[in-house]
Amino acid sequence: MQHKARKRFGQNFLTDDHVIDRIVQSIGIHAEDKLVEIGPGQGALTREILPLVNELDVIELDRDLILGLELLKSRYPGLQIHNADAMRFDFGQLTNNQTPLRVVGNLPYNISTPLIFNLLAHANIIKDMHFMLQKEVVERMAATPGGGQSGRLTIMVQYRCKVDKLFIVPPESFDPQPKVESAIVRLTPYAELPFVAKNEKDLANLVTQAFSQRRKTLRNCLKTLLDIEQIESLGIDPKRRPETLSVEEFVNLANLFTDQE
Repeated sequence: MQHKARKRFGQNFLTDDHVIDRIVQSIGIHAEDKLVEIGPGQGALTREILPLVNELDVIELDRDLILGLELLKSRYPGLQIHNADAMRFDFGQLTNNQTPLRVVGNLPYNISTPLIFNLLAHANIIKDMHFMLQKEVVERMAATPGGGQSGRLTIMVQYRCKVDKLFIVPPESFDPQPKVESAIVRLTPYAELPFVAKNEKDLANLVTQAFSQRRKTLRNCLKTLLDIEQIESLGIDPKRRPETLSVEEFVNLANLFTDQE
């Protein structure tokens, strides 16, 4: 019986063979890679990856889709199936720290942002990530200062990763068709951070506070953390809005806050 996509899981199954092939080519898979697929669904991408790798871990929340994946395992014993919620999954169990993970997935729109933040917390064991996301989310990840799209997601992703927008995927490539365009993005965690926060929790808190009132100026949205003189000491105009700041400027502000604690 054909599986009906479930709205509560945000399921939109990729059916376009051309798009699937482009994704596989973009990843550049090697047999010894430690690949992890989040949300394999009906296995459209999984079936293309399996012949290319020795091992593949897939994380699928929907129990009704597990049987189809188990049929694949009968042909590819290197397939490991985890019936689990990727939001709560311990990715550290999949690597011995010798081989970093390569993560791929068609992420449900309704959990894509929190899931990205969860994966950023595991960036030290991840080589790269290739995701299908809502185009708007990819554009926010890759945004530049002053463009109006920069936000908390932009700063925290770019702090940890190099972001590459790869290509757009139209709604008709899915069943059911979403109401928005999608895009493929590559996130590559930095081996060495370009700008180092002395306390990453302080950076996260400062960025969150700045963008919680994004229409306000820095002097207003950060007034409980830093005063005008402190902001100016970094060569930053307190009358600027948060979306105009670079990752480096946010890191400098966070480090100044950390130093005063």
